[in-house]
Amino acid sequence: MDTRDRLIVGTLWIAVAALIATTLESAVPDSAVGVVQLFVVALALFLAVLYLFDPWDVISNRQFH
Repeated sequence: MDTRDRLIVGTLWIAVAALIATTLESAVPDSAVGVVQLFVVALALFLAVLYLFDPWDVISNRQFH
């Protein structure tokens, strides 16, 4: 995956995290839905960092191509 594709996918994951973050309440989540929303935001941000910076060469290794 080249740099341009990684940038596009990373930006999409940031947009997903931002979209879900707008639905979060400002207080500490007290229900399972709030906890799951926080987990999804954290997961989307992790995937964005993975695609944008590729810290462990997972994306650029092309192991599965």
